Amino acid sequence: MILVTGATGNVGSEVVHALIEAGQQVRALVHHLNQSVLPPGVEGVVGDLNQPETLAAALVGVHGVFLLSGYQNMPGVLAEMRRAGVERVVLLSSGCVVGGSMSNAIARYNILSEAAVRESGVPWTILHPSGFMSNALRWLSQLRAGDVVRAPWGDVRIAAIDPFDIAAVAAVTLTTSGHEGQSYRLTGPESLLPADEVRVLAKVLGRDLRFEGQSDAEARAEMSRTWPAEYIEAFFRFFSEGEYDDSQVLPTVEDLTGRRPRTFEQWALAHAKAFK
Repeated sequence: MILVTGATGNVGSEVVHALIEAGQQVRALVHHLNQSVLPPGVEGVVGDLNQPETLAAALVGVHGVFLLSGYQNMPGVLAEMRRAGVERVVLLSSGCVVGGSMSNAIARYNILSEAAVRESGVPWTILHPSGFMSNALRWLSQLRAGDVVRAPWGDVRIAAIDPFDIAAVAAVTLTTSGHEGQSYRLTGPESLLPADEVRVLAKVLGRDLRFEGQSDAEARAEMSRTWPAEYIEAFFRFFSEGEYDDSQVLPTVEDLTGRRPRTFEQWALAHAKAFK
């Protein structure tokens, strides 16, 4: 049995499907049990990663865990897994950890999560993905309102990765040997500007879309409505100050799965209905 945390999210839902395809028994950790949102055959179980003591039932009979980073007591979460006899943990971290600073809030919570995994006594693998292609879903409200997408950091390239490919690697590392103690940097197959992604969406959706860059001041004001101040500062350090280069394209996904990662156009085609 493999436990998937964040099982209804952009990455976790793909991990669930990848494990099913691999013939694994899957248990999904959720806050509120609703079997209708889970694929047939997947067992939903309630638990809260911010309260490790609630995980005991979810961990019964589990030999592998797909784990998200950033919870309040990651050492406690890992201790529960060790006590339950979990044999392998795959942690979804971030590429910003490599060379990242503890003074950056986003890098810090991933660094601390990785430290908890490494010190847990449970065999581990860590995934360092680039930015997600699914982040383009943040433009939904703009695309429903018109044909202009406004976003910050128009000159910043990102080798964005489809969560489908993160899940494929997670499934491999959870179900085959030789990955213990390894950290894998995962990227998509191309390094794109936001305007490039908008052009792809225009093609897929059959619309005349255009991209307009936001000023830092405008972006800060908009982000302040939904993000904590320390995270906003982290993003600006990454992309305005150049603290994090997420543009490099690497062959890791193909090396581990035997196939090239999906392009942004393939992601857009698979999710076109979400934009309509």
